[in-house]
Amino acid sequence: MDATPMHIAMYPWFAMGHLTPYLHLSNKLAKRGHKISFFIPKRTRAKLQQFNLHPHLITFFPINVPHIDGLPHGAETTSDVSFSLAPLIMTAMDQTERDIELLLIELKPQIVFFDFTHWLPNLTHRLGIKSFQYNIVSPATVSYVRSPSRMHQSGNMNEIDLMQPPAGYPFSSIKLHAHEAKFLAKRNYEFGSGVLFYDRLNTGLVLSDAVGFKGCREIEGPFVDYLEDQFGKLVLLSGPVIPEPPSTVLEEKWASWLGGFRDGSVIYCALGSEWILPQDQYQELLLGLELTGLPFLAVLKPPIGFDTIEAAMPEGFKERVQGIVHSGWIQQQLILDHSSLGCFITHCGAGSLTEALINKCQIVLLPHLDGDHIVNARMMGRNLKVGVEVEKGEEDGLFTKESVCKAVKIVMDDENELGREVRANHTKVRNLLLSQDLECVCVDSFCQKLQDLIR
Repeated sequence: MDATPMHIAMYPWFAMGHLTPYLHLSNKLAKRGHKISFFIPKRTRAKLQQFNLHPHLITFFPINVPHIDGLPHGAETTSDVSFSLAPLIMTAMDQTERDIELLLIELKPQIVFFDFTHWLPNLTHRLGIKSFQYNIVSPATVSYVRSPSRMHQSGNMNEIDLMQPPAGYPFSSIKLHAHEAKFLAKRNYEFGSGVLFYDRLNTGLVLSDAVGFKGCREIEGPFVDYLEDQFGKLVLLSGPVIPEPPSTVLEEKWASWLGGFRDGSVIYCALGSEWILPQDQYQELLLGLELTGLPFLAVLKPPIGFDTIEAAMPEGFKERVQGIVHSGWIQQQLILDHSSLGCFITHCGAGSLTEALINKCQIVLLPHLDGDHIVNARMMGRNLKVGVEVEKGEEDGLFTKESVCKAVKIVMDDENELGREVRANHTKVRNLLLSQDLECVCVDSFCQKLQDLIR
């Protein structure tokens, strides 16, 4: 434990994919004796309480989320609404500024971690508190999309520019396909309170006292150096923030089903809580899983226009396959750790990739059309070469059942040369991340640099 414990406030974006990683990091910091004040939407608190491993040091402060016209009554996080309504959640979060100010005056933390609340640096500066933009997205993504050369283009970035990395970017192997660049070029939409998405991120990058990311120098080091040079400010890595092993056991229905298959033979496919496929891509994915001839567990949302996953399935699909399609919450950490798992098809969210890298099952990359997920897929597939990306159409971004099956076959085939290389690289990275000292050294260094920042 550090000799002088810090008091840190956390105010992440109201999305489970941000709240959960912030809490995982809080656990790592509290383990070293640091006090955490965690600002969280009132009804969402119950969902995260079980993951608070140090309740004597991590205190949840419930936030009343103001109602905004257009939001369903009681909506607090992005998991409560469709993707198109996320900007209204951001507007509601912006309207908590006065409440946050009163909390900060009362609690007097030394530093506040934030991501999308771009007004926080000015607020904390007035109060004599440091601000720290802790990004859930990777340093590879921020440096690709938000380097100063990109930022000067503001909303005028075009897809041709985005298909290539910015000047000085560490790896030329990371670049975007045409359909991805087209999507990101249009991404500078209004994202709460009339503020453009990229302007919100840029303001935080520029005004915060320092910037941070999940990761370690062995993997993210070149991007950290690039960002420090580009922005002229301190960029810190918190370590890989590997979640602690769950204290629960796998539900009997899943343990029993998975236990019926030989080791390393089951495909697990999970595309995150916010990716809703159109029906044609939903069916292509399921048919691709069928085409492998392997047992599978697919955790998916009902596709666009459907209330249930069953209603959108290909005709006769359930009767033909030795697989399960599930639409609810699942114990992903425990599923990935099961000996029967051979392959994980992931949407390339940061949390899922960390969980994938520390387990033995092989990785198939099927990135959601999101800047971070896309760059994560390139990083894993082309730079680190620890997984195989599903091929998509260059212009339309569509995958086929054949491309899904092909990627799975490569990573699971002992005779495939690329598959052997990917499996060997995955083993090396897994051993690095799980090495006894790596995370401990990373988090200790992170804490020391935060201490220096607040002095």
